[in-house]
Amino acid sequence: MSIIYVLIPIAVLLTSIGIYLFFWAVKTEQFDDLEKQGMSILFDDENDKISQDKSHSASLKVTQLKDHELKDNQQNERNKPKGQVNNPVDK
Repeated sequence: MSIIYVLIPIAVLLTSIGIYLFFWAVKTEQFDDLEKQGMSILFDDENDKISQDKSHSASLKVTQLKDHELKDNQQNERNKPKGQVNNPVDK
């Protein structure tokens, strides 16, 4: 019978925590759109497309810059007089 004195306060405490969490979830709009997350996987976001385009254009610019540097180096090699060798500078 003495266990009732322990179980009732525990039950009241857990019930009050559950009620508090429920009202917190309603207040923070957790239940506003229940199907949004399920549908979001089916469609691409506009923000994702924009960020992908930006990252693609940035990588394209880097690739173009590297290609340009490579072409410059090839032209410099062609314009060198024959027999001239690149000697690294000793530090």
